[in-house]
Amino acid sequence: MMCWEIGLLVATLQRNYDAVVIGSGPNGLAAAITIARTGRSVAIFEGQETIGGGTRSAELTLPGFVHDLCSAVHPLGVSSPFFRNLPLAEHGLEWIHPLAPLAHPLDDSTAVLLERTVKSTAANLGEDASRYTRLMNPLVRDWPKLEGVLLGPLKLARHPIAAARFGLHAMRSGSSVAKHTFRGPRARALFAGIAAHSVLPLEEVPSASFGIVLQTVAHTWGWPFARGGSQSIANALASYLRSLGGEIFTNTPIESLEQLPAGRAILCDVTPRQLVRIAGASLADGFRRDLERYRYGPGVCKVDWALETPIPWKATECLRAGTVHLGGALEEIAASERAPWLGEVAERPFVLLAQPTLFDPSRAPSGKHIAWAYCHVPNGSSFDASARIEEQVERFAPGFRERILKRSVMVASGLALHNPNLVGGDIGGGAVNLAQFFFRPTWRRYRTPAKGLYFCSASTPPGGGVHGLCGYLAAQAALRDIF
Repeated sequence: MMCWEIGLLVATLQRNYDAVVIGSGPNGLAAAITIARTGRSVAIFEGQETIGGGTRSAELTLPGFVHDLCSAVHPLGVSSPFFRNLPLAEHGLEWIHPLAPLAHPLDDSTAVLLERTVKSTAANLGEDASRYTRLMNPLVRDWPKLEGVLLGPLKLARHPIAAARFGLHAMRSGSSVAKHTFRGPRARALFAGIAAHSVLPLEEVPSASFGIVLQTVAHTWGWPFARGGSQSIANALASYLRSLGGEIFTNTPIESLEQLPAGRAILCDVTPRQLVRIAGASLADGFRRDLERYRYGPGVCKVDWALETPIPWKATECLRAGTVHLGGALEEIAASERAPWLGEVAERPFVLLAQPTLFDPSRAPSGKHIAWAYCHVPNGSSFDASARIEEQVERFAPGFRERILKRSVMVASGLALHNPNLVGGDIGGGAVNLAQFFFRPTWRRYRTPAKGLYFCSASTPPGGGVHGLCGYLAAQAALRDIF
């Protein structure tokens, strides 16, 4: 750190703020913006050189190839009620929508497409077309009534009939909905792959809720990329925060609350494990034990590729989609998602892949491409699953490996080096088993027993995803309590 930077930091630590935020991920930025919009002073302290947490981009492979370090596709970003109320377009954020949100190739050389409309999606589901329509049309129609309930902490619904209709399907296992709602392999595979975003065994409740929500959002808002990479989301949030007078300090890891300047509220975009370390003796013994019992989910092994050409999919429909799910039929996907909970890595892992340069060519040199993919592995695993991931891509796109110019691999045990919130490679801020689905990280949610100390990370409702709502709701709690 340069001498003038040290002097600036010392001066900052001697200041008083209305609120101080630890972490500049989308939730930390959202918390700071929510406080700053009320005219109060706020500062963010970020340990890394760059802001963004899970929304950062960098040249991981070759010069000119811009990859996303963590998240890449943002259905909850474009649909976020909080982000929609911010002037982020004025600060450089542009959403790019692929022709289709998702493709799921099968071994018969065809692919199932999740299209922007229910009708178009149903049209490629064969015998399950009418079943898909009956399931999704009411949910899409009711989404404006449901999003305020679903994208936040558990509370009474203002539209109980719509909420009950949603719960009838969502509070089930992904396997149950796939098997009992649909008859054919195409619809079952499509739903299973989307439900696998829960990072739960598909036999567990509430894995179906992820499939239901993400399919509904695909039909209402889409699954877009941020032009230029996910870093653009963090940059737009930071630019807007600074326009409100907020301050951001990078290269400032916080290991103790005593390092922070005085603030009436401290909002922590960290998971329970980090808060126990940072807050130390300021936490009541019982609350600290609750945080120590918090459960993290499986990690991910992530691969980024610089490519000579687009991926040569056997099913050319895949070239219409921004996201591609690789895992074949329901049964194979279920086996893959069960394995990490048993301490294993599936031989044929379910792979989530994004191909942004088909729709945003600015992220690679002219004519070249990038791709991003991961699979679920046991928490903390150091296993390099890249060969198995590439085998799955090759299965549906023969000749893929010949297109690779360079790869970057991040194993689960190393992800926390890039973002400490990714404990053991868990990208969701904690497991979403039934108890932690409703009450995370504890029954207090955003609050702690320590006066003025709050959680604002993905370990609080509504959980993982780039939407800023954890930070917004935590800041709202602080504003009610303190200001």
